[in-house]
Amino acid sequence: MAKIAKRTAKAREGIDREKLYDLAEAITLLKERATAKFDETIEVAMNLGVDPRHADQMVRGVVNLPNGTGRTVRVAVFARGAKADEARAAGADIVGAEDLVEQVQGGQIDFDRAIATPDMMGLVGRLGKVLGPRGLMPNPRVGTVTMDVAAAVKASKGGAVEFRVEKAGIVHAGIGKASFGSDALLENIRAFADAVTKAKPSGAKGNYVQRIAVSSTMGPGIKIDPATVRPSA
Repeated sequence: MAKIAKRTAKAREGIDREKLYDLAEAITLLKERATAKFDETIEVAMNLGVDPRHADQMVRGVVNLPNGTGRTVRVAVFARGAKADEARAAGADIVGAEDLVEQVQGGQIDFDRAIATPDMMGLVGRLGKVLGPRGLMPNPRVGTVTMDVAAAVKASKGGAVEFRVEKAGIVHAGIGKASFGSDALLENIRAFADAVTKAKPSGAKGNYVQRIAVSSTMGPGIKIDPATVRPSA
């Protein structure tokens, strides 16, 4: 614990916690301070002017990061027959129907993303209390309830990131690794921020994007000037 505390304190050196940094500068600072023995995840967090307790202020969506996430995503597909075959051919890690539902009900959840064909949702719906809290429930709004299972599997494997606003009005996601080049991280963060901005709900009033910060697994959070996150910046 002492080593972790010392590393964290060192990582915070030279970071002004009140300053709004240019995005490119913030990425440089993060990469310089990502000195853990593993490849740290770079995360972006956005504070939004919404109250997700109201249905017309819910923010949810999916974005395909141009440079992927850098992590291996295990994908499960609930499908039968030809669609199950398509899912396997596309690289799905787990494919099944009633058998897969039983596995999940038994506590076997060895996957990071779940996809289902529409005809399977009657069965998959029984798993709401298990998959829902983990953010794994297939949903047509984010493309995980679909007949085109092959495309959904490839998107999930290739850098598709789901996002959903939390109770405090925060939406966040891992958008890459510290080993990524600065330009790749810049592109991914901008793609994520653009998707969240476009997902602005009808009930949102006033300033929608209030704060943006980036951080690494073991590093400090760095506040970002929102103007430098826009693709045109």
